[in-house]
Amino acid sequence: MRIDLHCHTYVSGDSITPIEDIPARCRERNIAVQAITDHREIRGAQQLKALVEEEADEAGNDLTIIVGEEVKTWEGELIGLFLKERIESGLSPEETVRQIKAQGGLVLLPHGFDPLKLIRLRPEARERIAASIDIVETFNARVSRPRWNRLATEWAAARGKPMSAGSDAHTLDAIGRAWVETPDQPIEGPQDLLVALRQGTPKGTWTHPLLDVVRLIWNSLRRTFLYVQHGLLPGDGR
Repeated sequence: MRIDLHCHTYVSGDSITPIEDIPARCRERNIAVQAITDHREIRGAQQLKALVEEEADEAGNDLTIIVGEEVKTWEGELIGLFLKERIESGLSPEETVRQIKAQGGLVLLPHGFDPLKLIRLRPEARERIAASIDIVETFNARVSRPRWNRLATEWAAARGKPMSAGSDAHTLDAIGRAWVETPDQPIEGPQDLLVALRQGTPKGTWTHPLLDVVRLIWNSLRRTFLYVQHGLLPGDGR
């Protein structure tokens, strides 16, 4: 099965993906476990999880949603997975880790080695909290150069960390560009995920960031036109 641990919905200010369109896209791309990691919010992930669970009552559960958040610490970003409450922005990396763990969650280091990601976690902070990082994203489909994924892989391997992949999707068509391929198994909590990642292999397709920006602008303009045409309000998730 395929696991993608980094994805955004329209709840993120820089994404336009409607929540209700995500399940079909995941199934189209054979994603069985999808983490939603909006910037500074978990309500989009919670809404999608509830939607998928409601559908499962009727058709069986073939998609698992993990509630996550891409948290902006004062030294760069971390991802919290299996969250129940939103983590406040602007805290120290250490306090952010503490609050994620207090909820029983996992700490994921996203795009941690790309110097062009201005919001990446600073190298000195990464080393300070290295022991508390549960998962390292070693394939991000949107890093500026593939070599930064290779550096992440080397860092994770040297420390024996489970490795993940993330599409870091900000548009619907970007979902499913990166995944961990692992034996089929239920993911009901943090320990299940860690076991699956250790059995899996990160894979995906790298997309040049400039191409991604063009796609985002085009999709945003197209969606704005549809809002106007149908009398909808941007941000209503429809």
